[in-house]
Amino acid sequence: MQIITSEEQFADAIAKDEYTVMKFITTWCPDCKNLNRFIDEIIALHTEKNWFEINAEEFPELSERYEVRGVPSLLVYKKGEKIAHLHSKFAKTKKQILDFLATI
Repeated sequence: MQIITSEEQFADAIAKDEYTVMKFITTWCPDCKNLNRFIDEIIALHTEKNWFEINAEEFPELSERYEVRGVPSLLVYKKGEKIAHLHSKFAKTKKQILDFLATI
């Protein structure tokens, strides 16, 4: 998983022709830390997608623009368009995330 370090990198990542999954997190969030325990297993099952992580506190304007109201949140993009959003309330377990990704 690549870490987003600039708005330009974010824009390039979501513009890809393939599906891009953007994981919005913060360093202090307990649910984010829990997600990190099993995210690699999920990525291994979905290698056809590009995976990125962005710290919502470092990029508050992107969080607001893409309606990230809580963390962790997973947003899926294709060709610059947000096509799916798994809100923090539903992004806490491996099953929730796998079920979400199965719809894409």
